[in-house]
Amino acid sequence: MARILISSGPTRQYLDPVRYLTNASSGRMGRALAQASLELGHEVVVVSGPVDVEYPSAAEVIPVVSTEEMLDACCEAFPRCDGMIGTAAPCDYRPVRVQPHKIAKTGQPLELHLIETPDVVATLGADKRKDQWLVGFALETDDLRIRALVKLEKKSCDLMVLNGPQAMHSLDNEVEIIDRRGRVLQAFGGSKEDVARGILRIIHKRLIAPDRKMARSLEKQGK
Repeated sequence: MARILISSGPTRQYLDPVRYLTNASSGRMGRALAQASLELGHEVVVVSGPVDVEYPSAAEVIPVVSTEEMLDACCEAFPRCDGMIGTAAPCDYRPVRVQPHKIAKTGQPLELHLIETPDVVATLGADKRKDQWLVGFALETDDLRIRALVKLEKKSCDLMVLNGPQAMHSLDNEVEIIDRRGRVLQAFGGSKEDVARGILRIIHKRLIAPDRKMARSLEKQGK
């Protein structure tokens, strides 16, 4: 069995002591993937941004807030893992300067100067060992498959899970799993728990290389 790192939830990039940039990621997909992994006997490490969901008690959970903190925690955990599923939605931008005091209203437009945050999955992909694997998530609104394939190559992923903005803060999800050749291996829809089990079956078959008995069992579950 494998030791799997799962990044989950959003991150927050503070503008001042009380305001921050973030997104609507709930952590539900990460929780479902952690549970599906545990059901198959894997060890699980979850690096999670601020969420309201509770992760399985059998998982090791590392809480973080910012994208930089998520990157640091993942870089520390990844070397002792066999692979990673990057389902988190880290904030892509941060302010050039965090104001030390609450920004007061002035009646005038407020200009924010933002710079990109580091890409967590791409950073891990650049340094992964030959015996490690990496599965990314791509949330797109336009040219879905093309953009997902570009991300797969840029981040050195082995597989990319494509979904849309309707997945945010939802109980359900619809995904396609794309390999490095751009082929859609399979599509899943339904509750995030069912979708997570489907994703883990593909990861098992393609990346973890289970024994034949396990493979037959997983194939039957997918029918």
